Amino acid sequence: MPSAENRQIRLAARPVGDVGPECWEHASVPAEAPGEGRFAGRTRFISLDPAMRGWLDDRPSYLPPVGLGEVMRAGSVVEVTESNHPGFQVGDLVVGTFGVQEHVVSDGRGALKIDGTAAAPSVYLGALGMPGMTAYFGLLEVGALKEGETVVVSGAAGAVGTMVGQIAKAKGCRVIGIAGGAEKCALLTGELGFDAAIDYRAEDVRKALRVHAPTGIDVYFDNVGGEILDAALACLAMHARVVICGAISQYNATSGVQGPSNYLSLLVRRARMEGFVVFDYVSHYAGAAREIAGWIASGQVRVLEHVVSGTVDDFPQTLQMLFRGENTGKLVLELS
Repeated sequence: MPSAENRQIRLAARPVGDVGPECWEHASVPAEAPGEGRFAGRTRFISLDPAMRGWLDDRPSYLPPVGLGEVMRAGSVVEVTESNHPGFQVGDLVVGTFGVQEHVVSDGRGALKIDGTAAAPSVYLGALGMPGMTAYFGLLEVGALKEGETVVVSGAAGAVGTMVGQIAKAKGCRVIGIAGGAEKCALLTGELGFDAAIDYRAEDVRKALRVHAPTGIDVYFDNVGGEILDAALACLAMHARVVICGAISQYNATSGVQGPSNYLSLLVRRARMEGFVVFDYVSHYAGAAREIAGWIASGQVRVLEHVVSGTVDDFPQTLQMLFRGENTGKLVLELS
């Protein structure tokens, strides 16, 4: 092993509201050697995702909560350093859910070898990873997107939102993004090719939607919840589809989640609102990845990453960037 010690971040206490430093334990344990049928690896990149906040709460969800004292769950890219597994060789790059730690040992289940020459390794945590799959299946399967429709996405400058907008454009749709700040909005309409962007910090979202989507929203892809979801519900087109992916505005709420007060628009517009979990589509990931890779190669989709260089111990404060809206694109911690 390259190091005798394995730095880890473990869950020390369940958060109430914001995820403060008291929620984490910074631990160091001896690095393991791989037994028969296993490989050892050094972590290169760690994914930071809004879904992590839900994994910290002790309540029923699509995945069991992270246990107190357990290494924090996270997707990561590792480089194989020692192997007793026939499917993995020293030097291989592997993506999987290995947790927030410097060194890992795995039997290979859930681990996928990646080609670091085809795309930067971190891209397999973003555009070619869970955020890309989330955007693809949420928009095309749950949202049942059709060419020429008007798509609105909240959290549009985040890992999923940037992919939703670009996939919709690749499919021939009009795209409106909702994001926080003039700089992010300029990025959406400039580099990423969105047709319009709404700055929720400076504009009345409902009024802006009426201007940019005068005939209504056909597909609303929601990453935010709260007041922005309410504004979108008020502006639906007939037979619209509302895709519930996340609700980052509500994750740290201590007084209960704000539900939609404009839900009767679903009745009036004969629309539907549906939540989904991307893991339900895992058997179709390979096909989606091929299509996304094709869009990237053709320039129709641009990979947008926010890479923070640091150590495992920088995970807690880097995670906070998601909830302060400080990242643009996919947030990744690169271990230096």
